Amino acid sequence: MKTVYLAGGCLWGVQSFIKTLPGVISTEAGRANGTSDTIDGEYDGYAECVKTEFDPAVTSIDALMGHLFEIIDPYSVDRQGEDVGRKYRTGLYSEDPKHLEEAEAFIHRRGDHDRIAVEVLPRTNYVRSAEEHQDRLDKYPNDYCHIPKELLTKYR
Repeated sequence: MKTVYLAGGCLWGVQSFIKTLPGVISTEAGRANGTSDTIDGEYDGYAECVKTEFDPAVTSIDALMGHLFEIIDPYSVDRQGEDVGRKYRTGLYSEDPKHLEEAEAFIHRRGDHDRIAVEVLPRTNYVRSAEEHQDRLDKYPNDYCHIPKELLTKYR
């Protein structure tokens, strides 16, 4: 199994969508690339993300990037839907340099690559989000989400 961290705005919808994808084994709501090892305190530069464990025999970074692009506006900087701020930026983070190379290649194959605002960076830090954020839309399906409901269930 392999792990990547996918950021696509508010993590509630991103987790709800990502966990339905073929080859995804598990997901966890969290924070990537902040400076703190805790969820307490002031904003520390993190991106809301979903820790995504996947089976590389079933899916790939290329496929995961394609799915991420289904649910984000790839040109938007620090905003997805009504969620605005640095923590809502989009990206793929990984400890594996091959994952980063594959994600960059996905972006560069696109004709609009020069306009894309999706980060592809090494994962330098990760903190699990509070329990109230884990699988949030399963618990509270009417909470706000920037991803249309029909897209959230596309792969179920």
